[in-house]
Amino acid sequence: MKKYFDFKYFKGDLFGGLTAGLVALPLALAFGVSSGLGPSAGLYGAIFVSFFAALFGGTNTQISGPTAPMTAVSMVVIAGIVASFEGDVSKALPAILTVFLLAGLIQVALGVVGLGKYIKYIPYPVVSGFMTAIGVIILITQIMPALGYYPKEDVAYVNTFKPQAEEIILNNILKDEVGDGILVLEDFKETLSRAKSIGQDDILKEAKTIAAKESSGIVGAIKVLPNALSNINWLELLLALGTIIIIYGFKYITKAVPSTLIALLVMSGIAIGFKLNYRPIEQIPNGLPTPIIEIFSNFKLNSITPYIFTAITLALLGAIDSLLTSVVADNMTKTKHKPNKELIGQGIGNSIAAFFGGIPGAGATIRTVVNINSGGKTRLSGMIAGILLLFILLALGSVASQIPAAVLAGILITVGIGVMDYKGLKAIPKMPVPEVTIMLVVLVLSSVWNLVYAVGIGLVIASLIFMKKIGDLTAKRSDVKSLKAEKSWPDEIDFPEELKEKVFIKHIKGPLFFGSTSNFQELAKQIPDSAEIIIIRMGRMQYIDQSGLYVIEDILVDLVAQGKKVLLVNVTEQPKYLLERIDIIPDLIPQNQIFKDFKSCLNWIKNQK
Repeated sequence: MKKYFDFKYFKGDLFGGLTAGLVALPLALAFGVSSGLGPSAGLYGAIFVSFFAALFGGTNTQISGPTAPMTAVSMVVIAGIVASFEGDVSKALPAILTVFLLAGLIQVALGVVGLGKYIKYIPYPVVSGFMTAIGVIILITQIMPALGYYPKEDVAYVNTFKPQAEEIILNNILKDEVGDGILVLEDFKETLSRAKSIGQDDILKEAKTIAAKESSGIVGAIKVLPNALSNINWLELLLALGTIIIIYGFKYITKAVPSTLIALLVMSGIAIGFKLNYRPIEQIPNGLPTPIIEIFSNFKLNSITPYIFTAITLALLGAIDSLLTSVVADNMTKTKHKPNKELIGQGIGNSIAAFFGGIPGAGATIRTVVNINSGGKTRLSGMIAGILLLFILLALGSVASQIPAAVLAGILITVGIGVMDYKGLKAIPKMPVPEVTIMLVVLVLSSVWNLVYAVGIGLVIASLIFMKKIGDLTAKRSDVKSLKAEKSWPDEIDFPEELKEKVFIKHIKGPLFFGSTSNFQELAKQIPDSAEIIIIRMGRMQYIDQSGLYVIEDILVDLVAQGKKVLLVNVTEQPKYLLERIDIIPDLIPQNQIFKDFKSCLNWIKNQK
């Protein structure tokens, strides 16, 4: 039995894990900030997903953690849930983490039931549009922090929402009173008393919540861009630009050291060393991560139902992201990953990360490539990367809390630029219109509306187009639209002339499914009245679904009712099984009217004379 841990390559795993962990550090902090839960959430996600996905996963060299796609979807999830909790992140946190926990458990379930091998069937245009949209979202939403502009802190902007904030607070009072049975139409004393107790601080807090909501996402960022440009913090902008320049420029000096890490260290060192008046990231808590027990108070059917679809989308995205990275690792190491085991590992990692307040992650391509190139060969490398990040949290958490927010904004801008699918964009003029349409629909809807729903719509459109193409192809090959187009097969060339008037031969070529049944229904109308015997050749029909099954049943019932004999030739295994399940065989078509080949069928006809 092969050892689960192979220490033969420990030196390479150690160096690979340490290098990948250092690459992961700035990205983890940046993705945490971008998500809306803060840098600690990104760091916790990187620690737990990296360690446990490596421990239980099916790709030995894979490094996992928060990624751009997972963070972009998480950002949408977090923003939506926080808005329903009046903008209070601390109150919304249990519900947010419930979604992340659900996504992890769904990934485990996908792996357990063996669905890992089917993830690869996601259409490329959907993935392309989605990845480009993620890049656009990250790029545009990080312009404001790169400029040092934060809508919630812009007094003039926030003040524009005060009337709306006051109206919302009053509506909430009325709703509470209706619920408590206090509101009486004849007596508004209690209502007036509560209304008078509303202070300016309450109105300001609600106005800030509205301002944050209105300025979120691409549309919101574009709306407040004029405000940001008129309130540029030049120090923050210079820190962000310096970060971007180092990330792109340092690669020309050497690729042995990650340029993202160098940019983080250099620009943070400048800001801290010269005691500049910059905006730091949120404080990272000291000590070990603590479990958030409140998550289980939300884990009830009525509480989690609204989030199930979102959790499924997050789980599938993580699965796709991870398995694509697994393929990259396979190509580099000449090994073969285990997709179902990988999903189980990713699900366990994401579930544990959620329990400790971390954002979800997936297999990260760049970190995995760095690990392999640095000598990583076994699952120990991914576990070491997680342990390194935990050490940094415990030993350097207070130092990391002094990192400038603008530096992380600069890192995220380069991530946004890098994650876009330029190959798919360049191919737009050359690709078929339906493929381009799917990509653009997903891209636009993801960018300006909702990432989760956009992917769902893209998959539906892609599936419908695929079914239409397969239906048309099947109809064309089966020649169901025209009797004149029906050509004899080689073994039919010497068919007796005296039988041609009373025998009608029909070929079914290709699957008979719901996308091709409408054309197949024309078969009954095409059969000449003079035909007494109908031969249906099914040797090239490998598959039939329920829709096709019932259509063929209806046709056979009509033909038998007309007194015609129906003969089935070379019925393949799957169609025959279904025909027997609903008793078409032998109730409508007796066993003696089913033949293995055309020759035996023809002999049977001759013997009926």
